[in-house]
Amino acid sequence: MITAALFLGFVLLFVLGTPVGVALGLAGCFGIWLADLGLLSVPTSAYTGIAKYPLLAVPMFVLVGAIFDRSGVALRLVDFATAVVGRRPGALAAVTILVSMFLGGISGSGPACAAAVGGAMIGSLTRAGYPRPFSASVIGAAAATDILIPPSIALIIYSVLVPQATVPALFAAGVVPGVLAGVALLIPTVWMSKRNGWGVAEQDAPRPPFWRSLREALWGLMAPVLILGGMRAGWFTPTEAAVMAVVYGLFVGFVIYRTLSFRDLYEMLVEAAEISGVILIVVALASIFAWAGATLGVFDRAAEAIVAVGGGNEYGVLAMLIVMMIVIGMFLDGVSTFLILLPLLTPIAQKFGWDPVWFGIILTLKIAIGQFTPPMAVNLMVSCRIAGVPMESTVRWVMPLIVAMLAVLLLVIAFPGIALWLPHALGD
Repeated sequence: MITAALFLGFVLLFVLGTPVGVALGLAGCFGIWLADLGLLSVPTSAYTGIAKYPLLAVPMFVLVGAIFDRSGVALRLVDFATAVVGRRPGALAAVTILVSMFLGGISGSGPACAAAVGGAMIGSLTRAGYPRPFSASVIGAAAATDILIPPSIALIIYSVLVPQATVPALFAAGVVPGVLAGVALLIPTVWMSKRNGWGVAEQDAPRPPFWRSLREALWGLMAPVLILGGMRAGWFTPTEAAVMAVVYGLFVGFVIYRTLSFRDLYEMLVEAAEISGVILIVVALASIFAWAGATLGVFDRAAEAIVAVGGGNEYGVLAMLIVMMIVIGMFLDGVSTFLILLPLLTPIAQKFGWDPVWFGIILTLKIAIGQFTPPMAVNLMVSCRIAGVPMESTVRWVMPLIVAMLAVLLLVIAFPGIALWLPHALGD
């Protein structure tokens, strides 16, 4: 009865439109009250949930994304990628994916990347002859690679909830699958562009000079090197790397490009504080739900039920999880999905002996696919709003992109070494 009350309470509140964090917190409190576990445990559980050192990196990476968005790094990266790829049918759409992947190495947030790249690219894509629904589809799908390519806020949250998987190991494991996902998206994107004759107008536009565009984009290109290289060299921890990235971004914006003002700085700090506050409040409230479920043994019983439905076969269970995570990823961002489901999924991974780092990358890939799968895809929602098109108009164009990303997911499931060889090589 208490188990049913815990889950049904959350589902009912969520369906009624209650914010995810509030629904989790209230359902957890209700379960604690029914089980007579003592409501004084609620504040302790909430505080314990956010009193984690790795979470200090979250507001910093959110701020980094805002800094590099406003400082004009995205536009300079577009010029450089265009200089590399050239001017031919489908080239500008390919540039969109490449820039999204690179920004993933700075911000770590899919919706944030969709907003930044959408603002920079929708106009250019439209002038080059690409239909707006297609452009929105490509941007929404490309932005999904951001929760795989480090630094990823979702992977930081995963490391907090699954201590066996460290942040450096997860960051290293996400590199190859993230790049593979981007390459996989390039194939149908370029094919559809050439088949429909989109981007022919690009050939008439002058190609940006390579060396000049490289020189202007170099400061932005160095950001992932600083973040990831500094961690690998042992100069700083992932949390300290986030702080260094903020300092570096402010230096580039104020001193090198001179595109930022103190008013911009104030607005970016406010924006980062609001977004980070929402994330951490959700983490705190989800911790109440997780503590109640773990104490009552709810998650273990639910995990056993899922395994039983899957016939006790790990591939059957994986197939169930793929469908479940993709569907949930349509409605929620990666952070919220991890907070809700990881207490349930971790016992399943332990039962089958799955590597926690590999399992984290698999879950993140599933969420990434859900983020641009209609009807409630969070990334696609952002890109459609910027493009000014209804989401239903993107279905025919986004389906090949979903198939391409699913192929990468199946590849990583079949060959775990794709995700694990780099962290093993680095000793993580």
